[in-house]
Amino acid sequence: MNVEFEGAKFLGQICGVSIMRAGESMEQGLRSVCVGVRIGKVLIQRDEETAQPKLYYSKLPQDISERYVLLLDPMLATGGSVMCAIEVLKNAGVAESRIIFINLICSPEGIETVASKYPEMKIVTAEIDLGMDEHKFIVPGLGDFGDRYFGTTE
Repeated sequence: MNVEFEGAKFLGQICGVSIMRAGESMEQGLRSVCVGVRIGKVLIQRDEETAQPKLYYSKLPQDISERYVLLLDPMLATGGSVMCAIEVLKNAGVAESRIIFINLICSPEGIETVASKYPEMKIVTAEIDLGMDEHKFIVPGLGDFGDRYFGTTE
């Protein structure tokens, strides 16, 4: 069979942005497949009593508005932290359609919350768990990912 193939077109440069601290666990994997990729950081912590996110720090590549952004955080529970990070990216000039949120485990509630507010953004995940408990933790989940990765569990 003689079929013509035009190929795929590279749409533009990428960068990674990790939501510190757990998102940093995903940086080496990205660097392994995308040698020399630029990495930005945002530090957003969730208040455990209110479950609301608070931005403490952000450092992004200067030309981030011209790139596709792979937003890295292994867990999506309520969606508060990732939505805060998305707003940081949008304020830096990144188009919503150029943000790809990459994670490992999601709650269905988090997916619904984030996807309804940011319909042009893509979510790539490995697992959708059952839901969240009364403390807004993913069930069954696996506990605090950052603590597990960095060996700081009690």
